[in-house]
Amino acid sequence: MSTLTETVPVTSRRPLSVRRFARNRTAVAGVVVVVLFLLFCFAGPLLHATDQTHTDLSQVNLRPDGAHWLGTDAVGHDELGRLMYGGRVSLLVGLAAGVLATVIGTLWGAVAGYAGGWVDAVMMRVVDAGIAIPALFILLVVSAISNPGPLGLVLILGLVSWLVPSRLVRAETLTLKNRDYVLTLRAIGGTHGRAILRHVLPNSVSTIVVAATFQVADAILLVAYVSYLGLGVQPPRTDWGGMLSAGLTAAYSGRWWLIVPPGLAIILVVCAFNAIGDGLRDAFDVRGRG
Repeated sequence: MSTLTETVPVTSRRPLSVRRFARNRTAVAGVVVVVLFLLFCFAGPLLHATDQTHTDLSQVNLRPDGAHWLGTDAVGHDELGRLMYGGRVSLLVGLAAGVLATVIGTLWGAVAGYAGGWVDAVMMRVVDAGIAIPALFILLVVSAISNPGPLGLVLILGLVSWLVPSRLVRAETLTLKNRDYVLTLRAIGGTHGRAILRHVLPNSVSTIVVAATFQVADAILLVAYVSYLGLGVQPPRTDWGGMLSAGLTAAYSGRWWLIVPPGLAIILVVCAFNAIGDGLRDAFDVRGRG
């Protein structure tokens, strides 16, 4: 009976959360922006096919026109097509790294919060020590040593970005582990792992989803930082940060089309994910429902 009385309100709040999110125009606009960029980057090349591998010195630094809507870069690549292919890398790395960081942080925080005592103290001191070192610094050092590709960036970002989600999930776990349904499970012989997987994590889903959204936005920015400094994916592959780096000097010569599109893409996508995160946080906030 305890399990029923505790879990029914959690599931019954979901339709209300969806309606509350849908009323948040900024969050809905964020979803629209993300969907449009996903279509642009993954479906766009099917409609606007370009060669992003080979150079064409006869098409260098052309201004935007009917043939090249965003002009060409210093080696003759069509800038619109490059924006699509670069967006694939930025979005895939950002999404994958954000999910990986959230998974690691969720498991770490849930175990620490549920175990308590000296286990919690040791695990959270590890988190505190990691937070004291800027993630960007670690990412730059590792990138300079290993020169990673997209998969390497995902792994590095995931391993340096899980600290904040772990603290959020731990705080949620500390409140959930003393609920009646968890105590009942333990009283009838349920294992700690079952308590975490069947009750603690499902009832922490709102915290986990919101944390994942912000982690994706942070990961996209970190990838842009590293690529801007020349330590990200290497040519002929690129991402939006790499495009910014390649077009920076050209911008002083009036070739704005090499820097404005990738810059706007980064700003719009990061702001969109942050808006979605804010909307999800408000939608799941019980205290805000009145």
